[in-house]
Amino acid sequence: MLERKELGNRGEEIATNFLKKQGYRIIERNYQSRMGEMDIVAREAETIVFVEVKARRSADFGLPEEALSYDKRRRLTRLALGYLAHHKIKDKNCRFDVVSILMDEDRVKDIRLIKNAFEAV
Repeated sequence: MLERKELGNRGEEIATNFLKKQGYRIIERNYQSRMGEMDIVAREAETIVFVEVKARRSADFGLPEEALSYDKRRRLTRLALGYLAHHKIKDKNCRFDVVSILMDEDRVKDIRLIKNAFEAV
């Protein structure tokens, strides 16, 4: 059975490959600042996309994307604003996407991309 950290790392790897197949260009993985960590920063066409990856072993306690609390969305918003400021990115369209992954050991049972999953808070 995959441990929690292993599941997260494997989920991010799966999400990265999935996003590339969807036409995203990965800019950065695991972007860190004092405010926290952003799983994936990507570009789709001219839009900067901040991607949160949620991986679970089952949906017994809800779908993976349902684990994205208000506080987590607020932290991701602050992190995204910090990323844009740090990289001096202005006047670009940005959004938040979620990649939701259900896994059984090392096998993907379901993967979904939720574009524009939430508004900045």
